[in-house]
Amino acid sequence: MAEEHSDTNPMEQALNNFNQVQIGDVVETEVLSVDDGQLIVGIDNSGVEGVVPLKELTADRKADIHDLAKVGDKLELLVVRPSASDKEDGSFILSKRRVENRKAYEKMSEIQANDDTITGKVTSTVKSGLLVDIDGLRGFIPASMISDHYVRDLKPYVGKELTLKVIEVDQTKNRLVLSHKEIAAAQKAAKEAEVFAKILPGDVIEAKVSRLTNFGAFIDLGGVDGLVHISQISYQHIDKPSEVLEPGQDVKVKVLDVDKDRGRISLSIKATQPGPWETVADKIKVGDEIDGVIRRLTDFGAFVEVLPGVEGLVHVSQISWDHVNKPSDALEVGQKVHLKVLNVEPDRRRLGLSIKALVENPHEKKKPQTDPEPEKIDYKIPKEERGFSLGDIIDSDKLSK
Repeated sequence: MAEEHSDTNPMEQALNNFNQVQIGDVVETEVLSVDDGQLIVGIDNSGVEGVVPLKELTADRKADIHDLAKVGDKLELLVVRPSASDKEDGSFILSKRRVENRKAYEKMSEIQANDDTITGKVTSTVKSGLLVDIDGLRGFIPASMISDHYVRDLKPYVGKELTLKVIEVDQTKNRLVLSHKEIAAAQKAAKEAEVFAKILPGDVIEAKVSRLTNFGAFIDLGGVDGLVHISQISYQHIDKPSEVLEPGQDVKVKVLDVDKDRGRISLSIKATQPGPWETVADKIKVGDEIDGVIRRLTDFGAFVEVLPGVEGLVHVSQISWDHVNKPSDALEVGQKVHLKVLNVEPDRRRLGLSIKALVENPHEKKKPQTDPEPEKIDYKIPKEERGFSLGDIIDSDKLSK
């Protein structure tokens, strides 16, 4: 009896099964064996086997493949290409990572369409921005989209998780562009509202210096910066904030003003410290000889800093025994001078000083010396200059004549 033959011989059946599997298909598979560098899988309902190299299974090249899969596991895989050599034990090269990548891009497109946000972890910096990992998908944040202000140093962002908006998705180019700018602006607005709701003029706050400029120091008040103008940093004269402060330094500040409309908070460091005039009476006495530096010149005299934050007045009549038309004819700002103290009034913040009192009067004939009473002169200056009035100046000039 003749042997019965099926309609299709085994070779033809195998070829048909092979042709059922197409490049780009996503297929269901079962793990048949696990080798050190790859998985051998069977493609369901095809009788065709394929291979999954470790690099197509995970991005971690140091991973142990035996921890990632075992015989009998069901995997959804993408058909990448036919096997290129006998070393690849299977008819096709398959990939798990590319299936996950495709799903991730589909998810990003959906998030973009719905105007939702996604969380990503910053992995590294590049010249033009940040690289971010989102569920194994690599995204890019341009430097201009990191914050609502210019970011000079990108390194502090590495390792941080950021909430992001999807700007552009193109799977064919493996391109995913993201932005944190809108989120940063919204977060800043929320923090500002919180800070402005609870902070009041007169409050004293412990805070940190966030950055320095030539005109002052910005202080972090919990996500919102307040400004300490250079004139409010120290009672002592300083030319620039960096002379006494540095970023990250802990400081105590007093709130001077809160302008919600303009989003500005004015602060003072020196207002939290004892005023220099509080101890002047213990340090300076009438008749003392002291040194100082000329800080300002006016028509009626020279203001001389004799202690940090303490300035006294050398009236124009106390500069020299010779007639001085105006202080700038004889003195200059920054000049060091030796002085005699004529009067001390800490409560009025007044200190009368003299240069000529330490120099012998060349126009006066020598007389038998007695011990005169210390000269007490109240040289008055305008109110805008330490509380003196213009009338006081005129009166003092008449008296001197």
